[in-house]
Amino acid sequence: STQVPQMVLDCGNAGPGEVGYQVRMESHVSAKTQIRYVTEGILLRQFLSDPQLRGVSAIVFDEFHERHIYGDITLARALRLQQSRPDLKIIVMSATLDAGPLREYLAPCLELKSEGRMFPVEVAYAKKRIDFRQQPVWEAAADAFEAAIESGAEGDVLVFMPGGYEISRTVEAIRRRKCARGFAVLPLHGELPPQQQDAAVGQCDQRKVVVATNVAETSITIDGIRIVIDSGLARIARYDPNRGIDTLLVERISRASADQRTGRAGRTAPGTCHRLWTEREHLARPMQELPEILRHDLAEVVLTLKAGGIGDVEHFPWFEPPDPTSLARTLTLLTDLGAIDHAGALTEVGGKMVSFPMHPRYARMLLAGEAYGCVREACLIAALTQGRSILQRSKGAPTRGSREDALGEDGVSDFKRLMAAWQFADRNNYRPDACDKLGVHGGAARQVKPLYERFMKIAAREGLTVNDRAPRDEDLQKCILLAFSDQVAKRRDQGSLHCEIVHGRSGDLGRDSVVRDSELIVAAEIAEIEGRGLNVRLNLCTAIAEAWLDELFPDDLEEKIETIFDPVLKRVVAKHWKSFRGLELQASMKQEVDPDQAAVIIAEEVLAGRLELYKWDEAVEKWIARVNCLAEGCPDYGIPAIDEEARRAMIQEICLGAVCKRDLKDRAVWKTVKSWLSPMQLGLVDKQAPERITLPSGFNAKVRYEAGQPPVLSATIQKLYGLNETPKIGFGLIPVVVEALAPNQRPQQKTQDMKSFWQNSYPLIKKELKGRYPKHEWR
Repeated sequence: STQVPQMVLDCGNAGPGEVGYQVRMESHVSAKTQIRYVTEGILLRQFLSDPQLRGVSAIVFDEFHERHIYGDITLARALRLQQSRPDLKIIVMSATLDAGPLREYLAPCLELKSEGRMFPVEVAYAKKRIDFRQQPVWEAAADAFEAAIESGAEGDVLVFMPGGYEISRTVEAIRRRKCARGFAVLPLHGELPPQQQDAAVGQCDQRKVVVATNVAETSITIDGIRIVIDSGLARIARYDPNRGIDTLLVERISRASADQRTGRAGRTAPGTCHRLWTEREHLARPMQELPEILRHDLAEVVLTLKAGGIGDVEHFPWFEPPDPTSLARTLTLLTDLGAIDHAGALTEVGGKMVSFPMHPRYARMLLAGEAYGCVREACLIAALTQGRSILQRSKGAPTRGSREDALGEDGVSDFKRLMAAWQFADRNNYRPDACDKLGVHGGAARQVKPLYERFMKIAAREGLTVNDRAPRDEDLQKCILLAFSDQVAKRRDQGSLHCEIVHGRSGDLGRDSVVRDSELIVAAEIAEIEGRGLNVRLNLCTAIAEAWLDELFPDDLEEKIETIFDPVLKRVVAKHWKSFRGLELQASMKQEVDPDQAAVIIAEEVLAGRLELYKWDEAVEKWIARVNCLAEGCPDYGIPAIDEEARRAMIQEICLGAVCKRDLKDRAVWKTVKSWLSPMQLGLVDKQAPERITLPSGFNAKVRYEAGQPPVLSATIQKLYGLNETPKIGFGLIPVVVEALAPNQRPQQKTQDMKSFWQNSYPLIKKELKGRYPKHEWR
C-alpha cells in the first residue's frame, strides 16, 4: 500500500481533491477525484461491482514488468471490456519489460519509448560469503553502512530488507553506530501508518537512512538517495502446495531485481551500491523472477473471475496461461470448499467468500467462524499459517515436557497447541529466554500479531460477530474442517501413522501431532519430504468425526456395492463401502455375489497371473500355438485364431460358477478350449499342424510351436541324413525351421534351406565335430 499514496504525491499540479487513492483497508477519494491510484486487486473488485467501469475513461498499468498476478488478470479484463467500450484507453508502462510479447498481446496498439538518464553507480560485493545465521542481516547492513560513511560517501542511504521485523532490527543496529549521528534513520514498509511512510519518502532537514522492503525497488522514488545497501533478500510470494496457500517467505532476489535496486542510487547523481553477497553468489542467482501467475496459488483469482461472470476460466485470455495442472487443482479446491459447484458455477457460499480479500480457504474459515462462534480463533489460525511455524521441531525431551506442561495436549487439534504457544509468546513479549524454554520461535511468533490484527479488521469490516468466549472444541474442529476439507485423511490402522487422503493420495501423520490416536483427521499442511524416496507428511492436523462429513458435505459422500476379488480371502466378495471424495470411510464384505460378475473377475485374476487355472497347462498352450500357426499361415482355410480376447472368453466360460481359488482345481479346460473349433477344424489342426514329423531316417521329430515364430523341428545331424528338402506343413504353405543339433544336443545351426545346409554348412560342422564324436556316423 506504500506506493499508491506516494504516486498521489507526485501529481503536484492537480487541483484540490482531484487526485485520490484506494487500497485494501483505506480509501481517499471524493466526488472531485479525477485520477485515482489503486492496486490491481481493487480494480479487479471494481469489475465485480461495475463490469462496465462507468466513469472510467483510461486505465494506466504502471510497473507492469513486476508481473503481479492481478495485473495480468485486470489487463485481460480491461481488454475484454474495450471490445464493447472502444472509448476506454489502456496504457501499459514499464522500464524493463520485454515489449515483444506484450505488443502482440495488446495488438493493435501504439508503442512509445522514453529514454531516461541514469548516473553511474559503483557496485561493491562482499569479499566473502556472509552467513546470516551467524551474523544477522541487520548487523551486516549496519557494517556496510559504517564502511560507506567512513569512506566519505555522500547523500542519503537506502537499505533493502525483506520485511518489517528485519527493518526494525536494522534501524536499531544503524542508530547504535557512532557514524549515524546526524542521520534520520527511518523505516518504510506497508504495515506502517501513513504518517511514518510519508516521513520516509518526503523531504528531510538532515541526511537520512531509509530502511525499506522491495516496495522501494521500483515503485517509489526517494530523492537524494546515493547509497544503496542491498541485503539481497525479499519476501517473495509463492504458492505453497503443502498448505494450499500463498506464502511470503524470505528468499534471495534475482539479478534483475538486484539491478533495479542498484539503480535507486543513480537517479539524481552518481552513487554506490553495497551488496551483502559475493560476486560469485551473484552469478548463481536466477536472471529474473517467475511471473506470479506461474508461482502463485490461483484460488483467489479464479474465485474472483467466477464472481465476475467468467465461467470458462480455462479459456480466459491470459497474457501468460497458468499451468493446466495448477488450474485443475484450483478448480478442485474451490469445489471442495463449496465456492463453486461441480459444473463450475459460483455458489451462494462462493459469492460470500469473494467479498473477503484473502485466500478462499480462510474466507471459508471466517464464514464458518461466524456460524460456529469462533471468528477470533479462525483469524488467529489464518495468521499462524501464513509464515513459518512458531514451534521449533526436533527439540529434546525436556523442552517437549515443558511445552506439554505449559500448553497442554488434549488430542483435539495441533492448532490448539499452536494458538496456546503464540498466546504464551505474546504474554511474554516474545522474549527469547521465555520462548526458548518451550521451543517457541519468538521471531516467527512476533510476525503473527500484525497478521492476526489484519484478519480481525477484515472480519469486523465484513460484519462478522467476533466471539468473546472460547468456542466448544467441536465447533472449532468443524470450522477447520470446512477450510481444509480437501485434505481429509484416515489412518490405515491403529498401529500405523500411514493415512489415506481424499482424491487418491496418501501420507504419514507427523509423529509429534496431538491427534496421533485419532482415526479420522483433517490436515492443514501436507509436506513432501525428501529422504529415501519421497515421503508425504501430514502436519497441523485436527481430529474430526465421520458424522460431520455427513452433516457438512452430504453431496460428496458415496455409498455403493462393488464386486471385487479379495486377495486375502482369495475369493470374490461384494464390498459395501462408503467414501468421501474417494477416501474409504467404511467397508464390509459379503460372500453372496452375482455368479456372472464373479466369473469375469475370477477370469481377470487368472489372466493377470494372480490365480492359477490348474488344468490350463503347457499342453494347452502348445495346442493353442499350433492352432494360431495354422490360422496365420493358412488364412484361406478359415481356422479362427485364439487371441487374447478369445482366451478371456474361454477362461470366463471355464470359471463360470467359481467364486474362489478352491473352485478352480477341478475345472474342465480341454473341453472348453477345443470347443473353439469345429470337429472338421480340429481334424485339420491334427493333420496340418502335427506335433511330430517323420524324417527319412525314420525318426519322429517333435515340432516346436511358439507364438509369432515359425514352427521349429530339432534333431541331431545323424537323424537329419536324407532330409534334402525343407519340410513344410499347413497344406505345404508353412516352411519349418530345421535346427541341427550336435550329438550332445547343442544347436549348431538353424535353416529353412536344407540343400544349402548340406553343401555349405555341414562340411565345416563335420570337420569340427567328427574328432570329438568319432563313434557317431559322419557321412
